[in-house]
Amino acid sequence: MEARAMKAMKPISITLTVAIVLLASLVENEAQAQEVKITGPLAGAPAVMKLRLYREGRFQIKLNGSYTLQDEFTRSLLLGGQFAFHLTDWLGIGVWGGYTVTQFDTNLTEQIAAKGQNNENNVLSLPSRGGFPNQIGEIEWIAAPQAIFIPLRGKLGLFELLFVDTDFFIFGGVAIIGLKERADTSADGDDCNRVPTTNRCLKSQTSRSSRTAIAPTFGVGLSLYLADYLAMPIEWRALPFAWNTSGTDENGHEKGPFPDDQIDSEDRLFHFNHMVSIGLAFYLPTAPRLTHADQE
Repeated sequence: MEARAMKAMKPISITLTVAIVLLASLVENEAQAQEVKITGPLAGAPAVMKLRLYREGRFQIKLNGSYTLQDEFTRSLLLGGQFAFHLTDWLGIGVWGGYTVTQFDTNLTEQIAAKGQNNENNVLSLPSRGGFPNQIGEIEWIAAPQAIFIPLRGKLGLFELLFVDTDFFIFGGVAIIGLKERADTSADGDDCNRVPTTNRCLKSQTSRSSRTAIAPTFGVGLSLYLADYLAMPIEWRALPFAWNTSGTDENGHEKGPFPDDQIDSEDRLFHFNHMVSIGLAFYLPTAPRLTHADQE
């Protein structure tokens, strides 16, 4: 029995011996590496010499075009830009804005205008199918004070031949949005002009009013630096808020019947609105500061 026990213990002893030797070797190598880091020729040297601080202490003037995505009835093309000042290379504050220069109706809007929809019991949703594009909601302009964070920077390479300095940024703030929506109306209103044969209102469809909505805004982007003073930013932005995109009777009043034959604030539905932007950003002063340039 003792001989069998000794024979069984022999592989375990060999394994433990090998493990102890490997552990001692790793500890010794780590200690040597630390010693080189502390006393070697690179001791005290910065990680990067002459690193360009593209943002720190500089003003940014950005011109860009933005296009809304996944809108149900119409999409907006906005022209605008951003003015910002960067306190450090990773933090800035600024104001972004855009103004809608044109709208593009979606295929859904074109189909509704051509074929109509089944809502015989809703006299306000679609008074005239051909006039449907005149009642849908539109974004007119956006203004957004925001903070900008730049957690990552580096280079992008193309076939190891062309390299571009880049940074990844995150932004967040409060957006003020100018909207155009179908004006409040009701089936009993003076502007209804009810047609007896269809029991529909005609004049209310062409009447829209403007209002201002407040919403959070946030997003991410990537800047490609084409020169010390010039970059091409590409970004995605979200603007979640409630509005009546279709101009239709969507809800009844609290504890009331649906439809309620009224177009008002009760008909606004929540939408996760978002857009993409691309543009050019100019930086002042035109020359960025270099880190540790005086230590060479």
